[in-house]
Amino acid sequence: MNSPPVVLTIAGFDPSSGAGVTADIKTIAAHGCYGVSCLTALTVQSTTGVRRVEPVDPALLRESLHALAEDMEISAVHVGMLGSAAIAKVVADFLSELLTPHVVLDPILKSSSGADLIDGEGVMVLKERLLSLAEIITPNIEEAAALTELPVGNVEEMRAADEKLHFLGAKAVVITGGHLQEATDVLSIPGRGGVEQKIFTSERLSSNSTHGTGCAFATAIACQLALGKSLPEAVALAKSYVHNAIANAYPLGKGVGPLNLEGFGDGRSGQ
Repeated sequence: MNSPPVVLTIAGFDPSSGAGVTADIKTIAAHGCYGVSCLTALTVQSTTGVRRVEPVDPALLRESLHALAEDMEISAVHVGMLGSAAIAKVVADFLSELLTPHVVLDPILKSSSGADLIDGEGVMVLKERLLSLAEIITPNIEEAAALTELPVGNVEEMRAADEKLHFLGAKAVVITGGHLQEATDVLSIPGRGGVEQKIFTSERLSSNSTHGTGCAFATAIACQLALGKSLPEAVALAKSYVHNAIANAYPLGKGVGPLNLEGFGDGRSGQ
């Protein structure tokens, strides 16, 4: 029996499992890959929001990453919440040494409830080192605006932000606009004549179960890349996966509930 591709997620721990490594592992399993994880931070949170963030010891993270890389062939890496500059530097050092070309960076700056999930120095490490180490980055419109210092509120502004992020060092970018009136993502990749852009649209679902959509989207892209898909294919399939995960979610908790991450990894509609 052939072993499935190994996908590593480097992210924080969400006790409610709506986001972070536990949600990422569900996403990886749904895509038929084998998930391994390294924690960047512990959080106190539930569906009602983030109450506290405690980054792990950077030395512990470094040892964990190298132990996994020495033991397994890692086909793709998803990088989520980092928590601090010290953690971001460890991750940047590790990715500089890792041979896999498939690194998906979700540049998480704040939680959906507004809590800071990385410090100011960490944002600079993200911009100066991590952007260029990723095959693709997946900011939402708020993160794209923060990273580029540009207004990002419609498709044309998303296109301009994509170009600025390329200038800052990103190889490929997909800005997610799930909060727009029509759920629109703008993918920007290098092409023969410069940057090529592709727009993905879908029906915006009315749901209170949207906690962790960004994590699921970025992790799903990493899985599709590990499975041999091209970037445009990976983005399209990941968008379909998240759409189905929202459409098939069940109500949990007193706040913004989690997605149903199980069983839709092939991009088909849920049954």
